[in-house]
Amino acid sequence: MDHKKLTAFPDQFLWGSASAAYQVEGAWDEDGKGLSVWDEFVRIPGKTFKGTNGDVAVDHYHRFKEDVALMAEQGLKTYRFSIAWTRIFPEGRGEVNVEGLNFYQDLVDELIKHNIEPMITLYHWDLPQTLQEEYGGWESRQIIEDFTNYAATLFEAFRGKVHYWVSLNEQNVFTSLGYMLAAHPPGVTDPKRMYAANHIANLANASVINKFHELQMPGKIGPSFAYTPNYAIDSDPKNVLAAENAEDLMAHYWMDVYLWGKYPIAAMRFLEEQGWAPTIEPGDQELLESAKPDFLGINYYQTATNAFNPLDGVGSGKMNTTGKKGSSEESGVPGMYKKVTNPFVDRTNWDWEIDPEGLRIALRRITSRYRVPVMITENGLGEYDKITAENEIHDDYRIKYLSGHVHAIKEAISDGAEVLGYCTWSFTDLLSWLNGYQKRYGFVYVDRDEDGERTMNRYKKDSFYWYQEVIKENGANS
Repeated sequence: MDHKKLTAFPDQFLWGSASAAYQVEGAWDEDGKGLSVWDEFVRIPGKTFKGTNGDVAVDHYHRFKEDVALMAEQGLKTYRFSIAWTRIFPEGRGEVNVEGLNFYQDLVDELIKHNIEPMITLYHWDLPQTLQEEYGGWESRQIIEDFTNYAATLFEAFRGKVHYWVSLNEQNVFTSLGYMLAAHPPGVTDPKRMYAANHIANLANASVINKFHELQMPGKIGPSFAYTPNYAIDSDPKNVLAAENAEDLMAHYWMDVYLWGKYPIAAMRFLEEQGWAPTIEPGDQELLESAKPDFLGINYYQTATNAFNPLDGVGSGKMNTTGKKGSSEESGVPGMYKKVTNPFVDRTNWDWEIDPEGLRIALRRITSRYRVPVMITENGLGEYDKITAENEIHDDYRIKYLSGHVHAIKEAISDGAEVLGYCTWSFTDLLSWLNGYQKRYGFVYVDRDEDGERTMNRYKKDSFYWYQEVIKENGANS
């Protein structure tokens, strides 16, 4: 709908930015930290761009005060970051590693000192390697107890200091890329195992949300879902149905469970026909339905356009992890849908569709279906950035991208969506899991690349000053 006048952003709107422990911290084996599955996975030849890893990353572990000072200068209201499980429990459980916990205590205190609301993500993919080896990680129900214990330890450690918590980050990504495409740990291609691990992750997520509420924690908690709204390529009913299939299997399959505790009917019927459906044990349904998130985190980057895909049609295709535009392959699920090119939107050099209007559509769909507050926990543009001889970075393309998405949020709020905040991805440049350091997302340029650590100096991009002004005016001119 068109509005005569757009609704203003709420006075307490959380303008923020985000990161993940493995991608920024470095210090991979310091101060008692244990090994994560990513510490091991990056050692496998060919898994990451030019063999890049997070051993040093952008050295946030040693430079966090410098980074927080830059956040304060920009005017951030919140900073979303993840905690590395193996800094707290090196073996996944047991005795707390005090040095690891102290690092995050210092980070939280530094943020609060600068009037920045800490937002903690409990799990951003760096599973303790010990738990993977001992019982298969997310494939064992033992992880429900271990993850809940880890979460409860953090809840008590930061009670009263941290008021926004993300339980699981992009569960749909770490299960599908880990168990379906072998692109993430544990590097498996087995749909049956993927949906089984995903179900256990759902149970762990529900358990942690219930623990948060049982402890009467002051604040809010919710999972963060990577939502890619699906379109049909045209009005041909076969293609419209394909888009419905994609939305059910790739979106409702997670969000329905988070908000309702129930799997979507059509998607489950498909999985049952394929022999991929997870085993629902006694008590599972009750646990899933009992957990009520206070908000739904949404990581939004792009939309997907779909067409009919027959039973003998296209399956998983190769992702573009090189930054060579147009190198991604056609992909889909036979009998359900296939992704096709949308002629109405542009794409990044990594073939991600640039569609700000899609964020408004996403917020409208979530509001209508679930009636839940939304925290936009990630949104950003990964691109090649060039630094001048004067150490300037003119990223007008990033400003254009983010500006379009901020305006889309304002339109969605005017439509009736309740949006709590907006965290860009990311604050500084960081390690892109599969794409190395060439794919830059930050407001702050970090002087390092795939070939070496270089100086690690921080330089403010043009987008840094643009967002600073957006925050100052609370999005009034967006």
